[in-house]
Amino acid sequence: MDATNNTGAKSAKLSLGEQSWDLPIRGGTIGPDVVDISKLYGQTGMFTYDPGFTSTASCESKITYIDGDEGVLLYRGYPIEQLAEDGDFLETCYLLLYGELPTAAQKAEFDHSVTHHTMIHDQMTRFFNGFRRDAHPMAIMVASVGALSAFYHDSTDISDPTQRLIASIRMIAKMPTLAAMAYKYSVGQPFVYPKNSLDYTSNFLNMCFAVPCEEYKVSPTLSRALDKIFILHADHEQNASTSTVRLAGSSGANPFACIAAGVACLWGPAHGGANEAALKMLAEIGSVDRIPEYIARAKDKNDPFRLMGFGHRVYKNYDPRAKIMQKTCHEVLTELGIKDDPLLDVAVELERIALHDEYFIEKKLYPNIDFYSGITLKAMGFPTTMFTVLFALARTVGWIGQWKEMIEDPSQRIGRPRQLYTGADRRDYIPMSQRK
Repeated sequence: MDATNNTGAKSAKLSLGEQSWDLPIRGGTIGPDVVDISKLYGQTGMFTYDPGFTSTASCESKITYIDGDEGVLLYRGYPIEQLAEDGDFLETCYLLLYGELPTAAQKAEFDHSVTHHTMIHDQMTRFFNGFRRDAHPMAIMVASVGALSAFYHDSTDISDPTQRLIASIRMIAKMPTLAAMAYKYSVGQPFVYPKNSLDYTSNFLNMCFAVPCEEYKVSPTLSRALDKIFILHADHEQNASTSTVRLAGSSGANPFACIAAGVACLWGPAHGGANEAALKMLAEIGSVDRIPEYIARAKDKNDPFRLMGFGHRVYKNYDPRAKIMQKTCHEVLTELGIKDDPLLDVAVELERIALHDEYFIEKKLYPNIDFYSGITLKAMGFPTTMFTVLFALARTVGWIGQWKEMIEDPSQRIGRPRQLYTGADRRDYIPMSQRK
């Protein structure tokens, strides 16, 4: 219940038996108000119970805002549609880190700083040789990102603003290099070093697909498409991996370790692996003539089959990122002239059905960003094992921005969720000889 206390501020009244307490209500710039329960335990001796923290604001942030009902995603107040159409990924990185769009001079300086930090310590190349040749690229990423803290001791002091900035730039710059190396290692090809003459995304494509024996020319269409994918995945408020980074960071862990924790969390199929799962579903369907069978199964409540890549936990309307990704996906397919891929044929027909079938429309099961990004990345030549790696590459700036914001927050405390204990009550130890 809303009420107004004697200071004129809004509050909520919590009543338990004959006792009651006023809990402050805090309002943000936009979005729902929150009931501040930070002192609830001290006042009442009780906790709240919120599995998954879906009704709990774990922090105060100025970075990203989502309205799932209206299909809105804002980075620092700017609509994702405008940033993806008119900006580039490094401009978005600057915005997320510093809070404002850069001037031309600031953008040039930022681009230069990132470009000239893309190489990694040469000894790290030997680190990769310890993995099995068929290691999953995400396993390599978790290890190699964490290993950065062993090579860059001069940017692990989180109390030093200069070191925090250096670590932030290093993470954004070196993640594409590590991602490309993870890919090259998994396919048995030699590493390709970064080129300072290329822009951020073109450089990454070159590191992934160039080989020493022939010239590789980066397609501007593919580079721009991947740049948009990076922008769309750069941040998404307090999701599982971002919350993991913040929780790890709250202990004072160095930024490389925190980002490695985020990469590990992102690997889960319910989070970053969703686009890979969507591709596996398309492969399971196999051909257009089998789609009606799977649509019927999706509509059957008693069938465990679920259409992957449709609907979203947060967005109850069309995912705003999916609209951009849909256009980008078709641009890539046109550029590459792909016409005889059964999997892509299945995807296009599923998309058509989902946008016109009353069942999908009523339940708001629109194709989401994972559906389109999976198709796009496959068409560009990336294996499904690399999809989550690309997600991690893009999300690094969001993780770093959220970590930096948390570290600089004077009210920041170590994260310590509580629990509802339902185990055994206190009991005494029984000697082995007396146990039955």
